[in-house]
Amino acid sequence: MSVDAKIEFPVIEFRSADLERGTNGWHQLCKKVREACETFGCFEVVYDTISFERRCLGFGIGDVSNSDSVKDFAQLMWPEGHPRFCDTIHSMGTQLEVLHKLIWLMLIDSYGLGEDSLKMNYTMSMRMMKYMAPPLGESETGLFAHTDKPVSTIICEDQIPGLEIEVNDGQWMKLTNLSPSSFVFMVGDPLKAWSNGRLKSTNHKVMMSGDKDRFSIAAFIIPNEGTVIKTPKELIDEEHPQLFKDFDFMKFFFFAFSDPARRIDSGQLLYEFAAVSPPVSNARMDK
Repeated sequence: MSVDAKIEFPVIEFRSADLERGTNGWHQLCKKVREACETFGCFEVVYDTISFERRCLGFGIGDVSNSDSVKDFAQLMWPEGHPRFCDTIHSMGTQLEVLHKLIWLMLIDSYGLGEDSLKMNYTMSMRMMKYMAPPLGESETGLFAHTDKPVSTIICEDQIPGLEIEVNDGQWMKLTNLSPSSFVFMVGDPLKAWSNGRLKSTNHKVMMSGDKDRFSIAAFIIPNEGTVIKTPKELIDEEHPQLFKDFDFMKFFFFAFSDPARRIDSGQLLYEFAAVSPPVSNARMDK
């Protein structure tokens, strides 16, 4: 079912003048980011810090912010080495990590929390994905709908549309006409759990039409082994009782991917793995 034309996907410009923490511009930006993540679970961020050249290069690298990891990958692809590739990918990965952390900080500030409330050790994995155009005789083909299991994801498009998000039950919006300097930020299931369900983890899919292949780069935040996802007590009250128990991220990650049938998931796996039943408020927890 197509989406109501009145629903507009949020586009938020990160202007350098508004990125100074504590300013009016910063607080307004934090509010927009929180509202977008609560309503849609994602938004288009216009962020021209990353150059077009860096957006155009990418492969699957396990820890793109680690220069040695990038060099090891380049050595596999080009035994004689490829310094320009290494420098470009490492620089892009580092800047995408900065963007992830910037958005996290905006969410923290918008809820009035301390920085330690969303502090963890992690690896940022970057993947380049190719989606084939439909075979001759078929009008559309695509990837199954799912929510992301990493904490958050940033997607870089190549101007070929295909990414769709579910904005209401059964209503899908195709993201089109994204700016060349834009990225799409997506809330993952662990970030939804951290926020006590205030943030929405986006159910999304890729549907291809036309005769052109689509490429995209995605940067995922994967917490290190032993990381516990925990809702800050400030986000639990009578109006917002605790929805999720504290849980080990890696156990949840393996739970989600150990069975191929679970990969087609619209967010229900988070509830199966970590839901508190019935939800608990702070008042009840203090008794």
